[in-house]
Amino acid sequence: MKLVNIGCGYIAHPDWINLDIEPVMPIVQSFDLRRGLPTSSGTIDACYSSHVLEHLLTAEAQFLVQDCFRVLKSGGILRLVVPDLENIAREYLRCLDSADLKQENWDYQWMTLELLDQLVRHRQGGEMARYLDQAHLPNEAFVASRMGFELENCRSARQKTAIEKLKSKRLGWFVRVARNKMAEWAVLAIAGRQAQLGFREGIFRQSGELHRWMYDRYSLNRLLKEIGFTEIRVCRADESQIPNFNDYGLDIYQGNVRKPDSLFMEAIKP
Repeated sequence: MKLVNIGCGYIAHPDWINLDIEPVMPIVQSFDLRRGLPTSSGTIDACYSSHVLEHLLTAEAQFLVQDCFRVLKSGGILRLVVPDLENIAREYLRCLDSADLKQENWDYQWMTLELLDQLVRHRQGGEMARYLDQAHLPNEAFVASRMGFELENCRSARQKTAIEKLKSKRLGWFVRVARNKMAEWAVLAIAGRQAQLGFREGIFRQSGELHRWMYDRYSLNRLLKEIGFTEIRVCRADESQIPNFNDYGLDIYQGNVRKPDSLFMEAIKP
């Protein structure tokens, strides 16, 4: 089978065509997904994308899903994984209802971050990173139930030294940082401090870290249906119409769900 993993990050498998704008391992190809998928029409058996769609503007997300439709064979499968807005909102309200003004409600604080932080943050990691940097998480079991493996991944990433982080970067990253820094100094010289801060925040918002939109089972179903997909369904992390999907370790790793706070949805190209 010919399989494409779109915006894979560090979750890749050698049996798949793995694509990401900034590859972190040799089996990943560098590609900007907003330019369209680098495969011919009607040649792919399955497309998979996890926690990518929400980082795109709605028009860009629609273009990506349309391009998945283009490259898939008739009967091909699209599997999308996104943060589940419905689940996040319901859990936020549950925590709010149980909150007591006389004492800290750490679960409520976390759900507020999960709902809002990646939509509004203006620096790397945002308030979520500050929360996770606590020496002792007061509600670690709850946070782990929401984040799954991502909790340890976030901690490991933040424990790396500056030198270790720089060693993992490619030449293009250094060029882009240098170019943006020179532009920032120019803005400061011409328009002042406030303009410089606005420019810096704008560059950060283009970095891909922020969520540009959020999806639930209704809105994602509607998007897939409008593009022409059929047999659209919500599924569990451990179930898929893609043959032997769990063997690839994409959504399930060592028997556990990688990202428990997710909405998993599949659709078929007729």
